[in-house]
Amino acid sequence: MIALLKFSPIFLLAGLMMVSNIEVLDFLGISLDILVIAPIATVYAAIIAAVTEKYKLNEIVDAAVDNVKEMQLVFFILMLAYAMAEAFMSTGVGAAIINMALGLGITGKTVAVIAFIVSAILSIATGTSWGTFAACAPIFLWLSHIVQGDVIITVGAIAGGACFGDNIGLISDTTVVSSGIQEVEVIHRIRHQGVWSGICLIVAAILFVVASLGLPGEVGSAVDAINQIPESVWTALSEENPAAVDLLNQVKEGVPFYMVVPLVLVLIAAIKGIPTLACLGLGLISSYIFGMVAGTVENTTQFLGMLESGFAEAGSWVIVMMMWVGAFGGIMNKMNAFKPISDLVSRLVRNVRQLMFANGILSILGNAALADEMAQIVTIGPIIKELTDENVEASEEDMYKLRLRNATFSDALGVFGSQLIPWHVYIAFFTGIASAIYPIHEFMEFDLIKYNFMAFVAVGSILLLTLTGWDRFIPLFGIPAEPDVKLKRNIKK
Repeated sequence: MIALLKFSPIFLLAGLMMVSNIEVLDFLGISLDILVIAPIATVYAAIIAAVTEKYKLNEIVDAAVDNVKEMQLVFFILMLAYAMAEAFMSTGVGAAIINMALGLGITGKTVAVIAFIVSAILSIATGTSWGTFAACAPIFLWLSHIVQGDVIITVGAIAGGACFGDNIGLISDTTVVSSGIQEVEVIHRIRHQGVWSGICLIVAAILFVVASLGLPGEVGSAVDAINQIPESVWTALSEENPAAVDLLNQVKEGVPFYMVVPLVLVLIAAIKGIPTLACLGLGLISSYIFGMVAGTVENTTQFLGMLESGFAEAGSWVIVMMMWVGAFGGIMNKMNAFKPISDLVSRLVRNVRQLMFANGILSILGNAALADEMAQIVTIGPIIKELTDENVEASEEDMYKLRLRNATFSDALGVFGSQLIPWHVYIAFFTGIASAIYPIHEFMEFDLIKYNFMAFVAVGSILLLTLTGWDRFIPLFGIPAEPDVKLKRNIKK
């Protein structure tokens, strides 16, 4: 009973997250957000810690603050990441990527796969799946309409591609947070999963090509597609994502192709293993310089305003949320609330690979329960970290590789897993945006899931590869196995 009571803050957090997604509450004037839910869960966890462990208030506060202190570097990375995303959307980096792809000519057969690839690249550049979807959906859904493509295949392609960069992008908040919780470098995380992610991208692209084989082959125009967007759609976009409106206008008017250079420089720096903060700084400086040359940046003051917007967006939501959830995790760890789960999993699994597979299952189940990928990352992330740390005996190098896989689990099964959960906030947002910008069709939840090949491939493959050990055939993606790593209980035996 004591163990269940200690774990009850997780039930409260999950319950409030699920309740927050019930639309009927809006009509009752009740608004629940993670920024409200996290403080409520943290205060409740503090009360439980005081009752069950007899901790004094200062001990509880110290545990919460100490855990938040460990995340300070993550906060700086997040602020710069949001600033760079704002800069890339506003200076023309995103528009240059889209225009280069559109220059290839789009038909009903190719609109889905091109939408998929462009969304994937743009999401890497901007680090946001929601922003990428809002920017790409108006272009490619209307293009699909013009060239008589399949709008359901196309919307699945945009959704899957938009999530690609959110999972592996250097400036994605989920990438940064999941890596920070597992105490691994973002650059190392990206290199660990890079080849696997690329393979998933290629397989999904092939599936989109195959699914579109029977569609017409007439070429369409992006300008025509943008001109067909109703005024009501522009209004809705300006309210949901103003940067997407700027990007669409830049696509229509055109920007120099060399505006893709800042993204290329950042990707090269990341591959070379340059520290994350330096990569972000390189992206900001290069987008400023090339933007000044291209005329998309009028002056330094305007560019600093872009940075300010990025800092404000990060500070108004994600950093505040991270601080509260970090405090929540510190209190939960202080009273060993996750020990029952650790004990149960350790009894069920027979080797380290099965333990890691169990961590993946916990991540996808947590995502389904919380219906929010960031809530899953910050709630389940500490649990799977403790499971690994407490049950595995290995060298520091091998333990680091296991933490890399845990970070990938948290992010991939959070972002891509969201695409397969009908009640997830991701699906709700994407469905709402798609219906608003393409009012000819009223999108339903399973419209986003049916052809989301990227999500199916990513979720299925990472779990299968981890369980079978076939991940060793993918460069840099394999995790250590027995006898290099062992369950501590097996050593005792």
